[in-house]
Amino acid sequence: MVFGQVVIGPPGSGKTTYCNGMSQFLQLIGRKVAVINLDPANDALPYECAVNIEDLIKLSDVMVEHGLGPNGGLVYCMDYLEKNIDWLEAKLKPLIKDHYFLFDFPGQVELFFLHSSAKNVIMKLVKKLNLRLTAVHLVDAHLCSDPGKYVSALLLSLSTMLHMELPHINVLSKIDLIESYGKLAFNLDFYTDVENLSYLQYSLDQDPRSAKYRKLTKEICDVVEDYSLVNFTTLDIQDKESVGNLVKLIDKSNGYIFAGIEASAVEFSKIAVGPVDWDYYRVAAVQEKYMKDDENFDDDEHSGD
Repeated sequence: MVFGQVVIGPPGSGKTTYCNGMSQFLQLIGRKVAVINLDPANDALPYECAVNIEDLIKLSDVMVEHGLGPNGGLVYCMDYLEKNIDWLEAKLKPLIKDHYFLFDFPGQVELFFLHSSAKNVIMKLVKKLNLRLTAVHLVDAHLCSDPGKYVSALLLSLSTMLHMELPHINVLSKIDLIESYGKLAFNLDFYTDVENLSYLQYSLDQDPRSAKYRKLTKEICDVVEDYSLVNFTTLDIQDKESVGNLVKLIDKSNGYIFAGIEASAVEFSKIAVGPVDWDYYRVAAVQEKYMKDDENFDDDEHSGD
């Protein structure tokens, strides 16, 4: 039985950054991690991936050959991956005995609530390789500062949950930066618990752009509340405690904690008994000096052992 995460979310929500930081954290607590890049538009990977979709198909080649834009090209790539799922299975089979999987998917949201290719790829892997996966849906925390964008994020999260049919955790990423976007209209608990959305109406009415869509917004909020499925946890990828709390939620949702309770306790004891060098580098800040920083991280990790 193999466990892992399907990392999804809109562009800019921090999926690749998440996979980089999460893989480092999991390695610190003793898990062997395989990161699988299934985003053909991601040509600047900060992590070492075990499987890269660019070995099968490249977005740039698809766009040139078929005259497609980025969105159409990504849909084509996912369709192509679904038809060539045997290629991905062959790549994953040598890893299933002792690795924990992180699947880094594209940020095109249509792939996860309109088109079926990405879902079909995941479901075929689950069935054929006996995977136990949790969908980790990242949403940039700055959307909480804009009521209209927050409501859109709620609807996107709900649609994705219903479409994917996997154990699902919604995450407000980059929570460490939320104060830089201004004071929130409500306490953070309001945005994570997703209750009493009617309180958003007043804030929306203050914006003339949103006021004319008041009835539509109310109906959307009612739909989200009627399903009562959406809530969020928060994440600061540079904070080991924040990442650890998220890992515990994921382990409960996909069953990892029940498959090896003793092993899980030993893993987390490795970071609980003392300080650990948890040094994480954001992709945007280290494009030019990434390789040097990556070597420094490895040296720090070994010295911490």
